Amino acid sequence: MELKGVCYDSGSYMAFNWRPDFDSATVRRELEIIRKDLHCNAVKITGLDIGRLATSARAALEQGLEVWFYPTIWDRAQATTLAHIAEAAKEAEKLNREYPDKVVFVVGGEFTLFINGIVEGKNVVERMTTISKRFGRRNGEAQAADPAEAVSRLKAADHNKLLGSFLRDVAHSVRQVFQGRVTYASLVWESVDWGLFDYVSLDYYRAERIKDRYVDMLGPYFEIGKPVVITELGVQTYEGAEVNGAGLGGNIIDFKSQFIHYRLPLIGRFVRPKLKAGKHVRDESSQARELVDQLTVLDNTGVHGAFVSAFVEQTKPYDDDPRYDLDMGSFSLVKYHKGGKRRGATYPDMPWEPKESFRAVADYYANGANVTVPTRGSR
Repeated sequence: MELKGVCYDSGSYMAFNWRPDFDSATVRRELEIIRKDLHCNAVKITGLDIGRLATSARAALEQGLEVWFYPTIWDRAQATTLAHIAEAAKEAEKLNREYPDKVVFVVGGEFTLFINGIVEGKNVVERMTTISKRFGRRNGEAQAADPAEAVSRLKAADHNKLLGSFLRDVAHSVRQVFQGRVTYASLVWESVDWGLFDYVSLDYYRAERIKDRYVDMLGPYFEIGKPVVITELGVQTYEGAEVNGAGLGGNIIDFKSQFIHYRLPLIGRFVRPKLKAGKHVRDESSQARELVDQLTVLDNTGVHGAFVSAFVEQTKPYDDDPRYDLDMGSFSLVKYHKGGKRRGATYPDMPWEPKESFRAVADYYANGANVTVPTRGSR
């Protein structure tokens, strides 16, 4: 892989801000660690606030990282979404002029799920439910057993006409103000006109049900003739997470407690975010092994690059009490100590500690497939 990347969130917003604590000095230090210790040469920076995006992107560029500049604006009207993306592209162009050939603009991602008006539903959960009911099952039958068949049916569905129209509009608007390379982070079951973009980019998580088709389903994308980049891949930090992939079924966090805590501060301070009921077992070694395996598989297919999701997730902090250890449900490579009240041992200036996955990904990026990953049973 030419691009060895990680996803870095400057503050995406869905129900609440995913990075409540944004400090420019911390951001610079984290991006320095990403370059020097995680051995990345690229970073995909996401976020709603354009100022945060630009600050983070500049810090990354100063470290010599290639930046994939990705404004995340969700659940808005298409006109509002388009205007925000075009404004972000103007900021990205300022950096592109200062750092030629080091900035790629991502017009967005997974629009079928994340913007209004393509698939019925007010939010991502409702849209996923619509898709599952409409396309995941044949009439009167159980859910389609063959993932490739479900993908084919989704790609042929009428909502792709709406997606294609919006992608043409957004690509045109962005290229009016941004002179660098442009892409879109798609879902494998979205039908995209890749002639609009410079890279074929996919958010491509692996779950048990598609493991034997994971490589085959990528085949058609290499035939397009443009570099193929995996803009997201990853796995959570609990035992068995690799079975679920990134689907809603793999979310072990009690969203209601998390929502109240972060969105309703007056009463939220009395509500401690927790995991859903059930026995959840922390398993850092499983996350590390799965990430290295996914990277190895993708590397062997000939992808141009990949971005591991994600570096840090502030709203999913680690806790010594397993009931409140939201980091189990996170994709992050580091376990975050909420509010910075506890510092790390490896990096005493940082409010987090690297997980085994951090070390495994760093080793892979530095040395390729000749790495040693943790054995089963490490927590």
